[in-house]
Amino acid sequence: MNLKIKTCSFLLIFFLGIVFNLHSQETTSTKVWRINILNPSVELELPTGRYSTFSAGVGIGYGGAYPNLSYSNNGFVYMIAPFIDVQEKWFYNFEKRHIKEKNTSNNSGNFISARFLTRGNSIADNFSRTSNFDFSVGPTWGLQRSYNNKIHFLFDMGPIIYFDTKGNSGFYPIMLQLNFGFDI
Repeated sequence: MNLKIKTCSFLLIFFLGIVFNLHSQETTSTKVWRINILNPSVELELPTGRYSTFSAGVGIGYGGAYPNLSYSNNGFVYMIAPFIDVQEKWFYNFEKRHIKEKNTSNNSGNFISARFLTRGNSIADNFSRTSNFDFSVGPTWGLQRSYNNKIHFLFDMGPIIYFDTKGNSGFYPIMLQLNFGFDI
C-alpha cells in the first residue's frame, strides 16, 4: 500500500478517535439530520464539544477533475459520482451571535474545519481519471445558516491535498463547497 494512503488512513482513524472521544463533552451545538440538494446527499451532524461538530455526508454529486489525476482535452470538465464527505467543524462565533440575538439553531455559525472527501466510480463524466477513487483532505473556513430551523445553507473554502489509489497526488490552493438543503 502506498505510503501516502497509509499516512492518510492513520490520520483519518486518529482524527475519528479524537472526534468520538470528544462527543461526551458538554455541548452548545446540536445534532442535525440534513438532506442536501445541490450535491444530493444525506448528512448527519453530531456535537463533539461545546462549540464543535462532526458531520458525515454520503451522496451522488457533481465534481470536477483534479489536475494530476485526470486526462482531458475539454475546457469544461465534469463528473457525477458517489461521494463521502466528513468534516470536524469548530464554531467560533456562537457567543457573539447570541449577544447580537442572531440565530444559532442547527449550528448556524462561522467555523474552521478539517475536511476529508472521497469520490468513487463516476456515473457520468467527460474526462478520464487515473483511478476510480480519489481522496482530498484539507482545512476550510466556512459558514452555515439555518433559516426557520428547516432550510440549510453552507459555504466553505480552503486548500486541499488530493491523491488517488495509484499514488498520484497534488495540491489545489482553493476548493469551494456550496450547499443548500433542508434540516430534518
